Amino acid sequence: MTITSPSETPVAPVAEETLWQKAGGGRGVGAAVGILAITRVVQLFMIWWLGGPSTQSDSTSVFDRLLVWDGGWFLRVAVNGYPHGYTYENGQLQGNELAFFPVYPMLIRAVAALGVAPSTAALIVSWLASIGAAVALHLLGTTLHDRRAGWALVAICCSAPVSVVLSMAYSESIFLALVAGMFVAAHRKAWWTAGVLGLFTALSRPTGAAAALALAVAALMALREERNKIKPIAAAVLALSGVPLFLGWVALRVGDPTAWFRIQSAGWGTSFDYGRSTASFLKETFSSADGWIQVSVGLILLAALAAAGVALTQKPWLPLAVYGVVAMILVYGQAGFYHSKPRLLLPVLLTLLPSVHAAARARPRVAILAISAWAVFGLWYGAYMITIWPYTL
Repeated sequence: MTITSPSETPVAPVAEETLWQKAGGGRGVGAAVGILAITRVVQLFMIWWLGGPSTQSDSTSVFDRLLVWDGGWFLRVAVNGYPHGYTYENGQLQGNELAFFPVYPMLIRAVAALGVAPSTAALIVSWLASIGAAVALHLLGTTLHDRRAGWALVAICCSAPVSVVLSMAYSESIFLALVAGMFVAAHRKAWWTAGVLGLFTALSRPTGAAAALALAVAALMALREERNKIKPIAAAVLALSGVPLFLGWVALRVGDPTAWFRIQSAGWGTSFDYGRSTASFLKETFSSADGWIQVSVGLILLAALAAAGVALTQKPWLPLAVYGVVAMILVYGQAGFYHSKPRLLLPVLLTLLPSVHAAARARPRVAILAISAWAVFGLWYGAYMITIWPYTL
């Protein structure tokens, strides 16, 4: 009989905790989806309340309000496809459907092919993408920090001012789901998944270029430790090809290398002017503006800059920081409708990180009260913008 001394007793290896386990498994992810559901239900009620007959001269339904503005453009792409050239009115170049990136309208068309009305399909895609975004945000927050940070990221993002677009026929929900999922995959070094998600992210919105650049940074960081260097490089190349592919396709379809940029400028006044129009807007807002919406947008723009600055001092994961900085340069550096800028800032996760850190470290009761106060304002603000405010988001 062999006697084993205590020092020689074999120790079973401890299995490394998976991301799913770290995120709380089904219950943890279910809680994230529940947080999203609460924000959506509360906001839909606010839209119904603010847009009711007692406060509004028209009888527009909640359903119709979720399909306005950019939703109409996406639906036309889904139903009719893209035009073959420029659109003119009285000899003047106009904006047309070629300005809108293809992932969201193609998903609408796919769902509509099942026999669903295109308008209903648009909202189904948006709402399902919002669920995907909640799951991806929770996993991202958990990956970078812990489970509480994941829940906080979902709650703060999905109740931010103008987060109403997550319920609308807009591309923000699909973009947010894809970009958060891409970061999770890249952080876990699942490179093929990251590359495919990065490609679809880049084909969802112009700011997908910032996400693709961030994935390239993640790939470069991984080259030092990855034995198979082809995978991260291929993922980066795949993501980086997305925006040039669509802009090039538009150029070939119209027969003009600058077609997409000309259409954007003609239809929405969008052009990159290195921030001159944003600076002029802020100067005018805080010196002579008399409308509270204009002032609120100015405050949101300044608060987002301050939050990004604080986030950078906390040394976030470099690819996420690169994405945030580049995306903010694109938002602040371009001319266009000032009241659309808070919507464009919604997927810029960098601006949310200081609040997420604070909520994750605070006592649960304090964090819940603070996020609830934020949510009441943010959800009401978004509901107001699509019921009372008469202009596009």
